Amino acid sequence: MSTLPALLTHAARELVELATGQGVSLATAESCTGGLVATSITEIAGSSAVLERGFVTYSNAAKAESLAVPVTLIAQHGAVSEQVARAMAEGALFNSHAEIAVAITGIAGPGGGSDEKPVGLVWFGLARRGEPTHSERHLFAHLDRHGVREAAASEALRLLSEAVSA
Repeated sequence: MSTLPALLTHAARELVELATGQGVSLATAESCTGGLVATSITEIAGSSAVLERGFVTYSNAAKAESLAVPVTLIAQHGAVSEQVARAMAEGALFNSHAEIAVAITGIAGPGGGSDEKPVGLVWFGLARRGEPTHSERHLFAHLDRHGVREAAASEALRLLSEAVSA
């Protein structure tokens, strides 16, 4: 029995069905969600047909080493930024055989936030082979750490589903 919230399980099931039907493979690059997106997908039977690989790059060094995110980009904009989210998604695509990759980087809290980058700020990157990389900024304000991570995972699953459907 899954310990994941029903919302994530439902979204992951829909994604796996869509991606299987389209013959599309996926990759994830996760920071603040710590693998929650990949876990949600792999909870679904048949997910091995669509999830090519997942990267959990929690540290800045991991982002640079596993996804080739330039350290200068992280130093200039911070790990939680549009630029890094886009670079993470592009790095996941480059370092996999997937056709679509999603990246998540954010501040889950309870600490670590600032006026410029408050707790609950999450940036997403979505890369698809042969297309420009898309990014989105979300602020999951007033949620605790657990809530921010779940909301970010849910949003990443939605972005993947939309990309597969496009």
